[in-house]
Amino acid sequence: MSTLIDIPSPGWPLTFGAEGSPGIVLVHDGYGRLPFLEAYAAALAKLGFFVVVPDLFNGVAAVDLAGMQELEARSDIGFSEATLDDAIGMARGAQAARIGVIGIGLGGWYALRAAQRGQADAVIAYSAGLTSAESGIIPCPVMLHFSEIGDWGSTLAADEFVSRLKEVGTPVTRHLYPDTGDNFANATLVEFLDRAAAGLAFARSVSFLQAQLAD
Repeated sequence: MSTLIDIPSPGWPLTFGAEGSPGIVLVHDGYGRLPFLEAYAAALAKLGFFVVVPDLFNGVAAVDLAGMQELEARSDIGFSEATLDDAIGMARGAQAARIGVIGIGLGGWYALRAAQRGQADAVIAYSAGLTSAESGIIPCPVMLHFSEIGDWGSTLAADEFVSRLKEVGTPVTRHLYPDTGDNFANATLVEFLDRAAAGLAFARSVSFLQAQLAD
């Protein structure tokens, strides 16, 4: 039986930081917009970014695997992509000259698809990639945080995705985190969290975004 919870500000994007700063849209994983994302966004804001955190699941989140699977199964791609595009538009409307998108898990997949549509100046995906059936040009630099134990880590699909990016000239940086699962950065779900890996991924993400989004 799944466990679903209601979240604050259902369906409405949360914002952090000062308008006019480089913009970042932070996209949740299949568990929904859990509290750790607010801490992640607040930390980015302290470093000089304007951060928007959309809610792709319209007010609901999960705290167990069954709940996550239920939310992913019933999520609507069209609604989620429109919600993400609205969040990117909100960041641009806050006078952000350049936009980065960070996505975790399912959110990483949506972030990469948004980048394919030309919506981002830089994109970071945790534990996510695009299959050969979803191949297409990503016209901005890409950073990938892959877990060693998971669907997007030391697998053939991950290797092929990185190879396709390189073949079309997309600048791509790939990091692999040993002994981690796909939810290693979800600090709300402490049973999955790897604090060292999550901290290193955050530091690498900040350095990447500072370089890519500088005026």
